[in-house]
Amino acid sequence: MSLNIVTEIDNRIAVKNVLMSVSDKTGLETFVPALVKACPGVKIYSTGGTYTKVKEILGAEADKTLIAVSDYTGQPEMQGGLVKTLDFKIYLGLLSETYNDAHQADLKRLSAQPIDMVVVNLYPFQQTVAKEGVTPEMARTNIDIGGPCMVRASAKNYLRVASVTDPLDYGNIANELADHNGTLGLDTRFKLMKKAFTHTAEYDTAISKFFTTRTWQEVDETYHKKD
Repeated sequence: MSLNIVTEIDNRIAVKNVLMSVSDKTGLETFVPALVKACPGVKIYSTGGTYTKVKEILGAEADKTLIAVSDYTGQPEMQGGLVKTLDFKIYLGLLSETYNDAHQADLKRLSAQPIDMVVVNLYPFQQTVAKEGVTPEMARTNIDIGGPCMVRASAKNYLRVASVTDPLDYGNIANELADHNGTLGLDTRFKLMKKAFTHTAEYDTAISKFFTTRTWQEVDETYHKKD
């Protein structure tokens, strides 16, 4: 694979398409309306419980703003919701570069939209394993797959995408969008990128630490095994 070196980007990016899938829904009640107000015509792509929450917040506005990821991709959620966002159309939208003609052609070919902001936080693995008596299986089921993929993809492409992982940042982001005609600057996207990679690094470290300190006997006792 040849490396793709980017030499031209836009300082400010208009937020037109947002991918939103959060475990911690704190702050959505104020952030979502502020986002819609600051970015006229914005589309929010969402899944599962986040979709339900955003629909409740938006009310009648949801019909023209909110889109289920499964409707966008044409693929239903599968394996009990384990597979929702792992789709070509999502990652073309996250990784596409504005001034890369091949990227733009790929978006057009699949009728994919460039995603300008990702609002994602992960399954509460750290909180789960902090509970007394947690089993390896309880920990395993709280390992997020799609969330870290979206965070990493959007953070890598901070040249064009804002990767929002912390509800504490919602206020500053909403204010910048309101003050700058629905756009976010490179400085903000860069700060969010650093925070996003720290978030996924700490998440992976917590998973590794938990299972490193478990014994085979604990795992063996967790499951009813078939010979």
